[in-house]
Amino acid sequence: MTFDKEFKEALSRIPSKEKDKLVLRLLKKDLVLANRLYFELVDNRTVDDRREHIEGYLRQRIHANTSYVFKSGYIMMDLRELSGAITEHVRITKDTYGELSLTLMVLVETLENRNQEIAKETRGRSGKLCVYIIAKAFKILIVINKMHEDIRMEFEDDLIKLGQLFSVNKNIMNAAIYNGFDVNWLLQATIPEDIEAIHKAIRAKGYLKGGSY
Repeated sequence: MTFDKEFKEALSRIPSKEKDKLVLRLLKKDLVLANRLYFELVDNRTVDDRREHIEGYLRQRIHANTSYVFKSGYIMMDLRELSGAITEHVRITKDTYGELSLTLMVLVETLENRNQEIAKETRGRSGKLCVYIIAKAFKILIVINKMHEDIRMEFEDDLIKLGQLFSVNKNIMNAAIYNGFDVNWLLQATIPEDIEAIHKAIRAKGYLKGGSY
C-alpha cells in the first residue's frame, strides 16, 4: 500500500501524544514490526548475538524431535515450524547471512538424524517432504548466489555436506531429478549464474509446488 502526499502531511500534523498512542495501537497488531523496533531501538544484543540464540533454540528443537516416532508428515511440520522461526528472526534483524546459515543447519542436522528413515519410506509417503526439502535447497542457492563471492565461499562446506546427504537418499534424489534440481550444484558447491531463472522456469511448469512427485 502506498500513501499519498496529502495523507503523509495529515499524519505529520497529529499531536505527538496522540501519534504515540496510534503507533502503540498499531504495534500491538504487528508483533514482528514491534519486535523489529525493539531490537533496533532498545535491545543491546547484536545481530550475531540474536542469531546465536535462535541457532541454539533450533538445535534444541531438532534434538528433541529425534525422540519422536518417525513419520514424514511430522518431519515436514517440524521443518515448517523451524523455518517460521528463522523467517521471524530475519524479519526482525534483516539477517540474510543468518537466513542461509540457519536454514542450512536445520536441513543438514535434520537429515543427519532422519535420512535413513526418509530413504526407507515409500515414495508416496515421503514425496511431499522430499519436494519441500528440494524447494528449500533451491531457495538457499538463489540467496547465496546474490551474495558477495567471499561470503559465498563460507557456505561451501555446508553445501557439500547437504549434497552428500541428498546423494545417499534415493527418495530425495528422485525428487531432485523430477523437480529439475541438480545435486551436483551442492556436491561441487557450484551454483549456475542463472539459478533464479532456472527455478522460475521449473515453477512455471508446475513443479516444486509442495505436492508429491
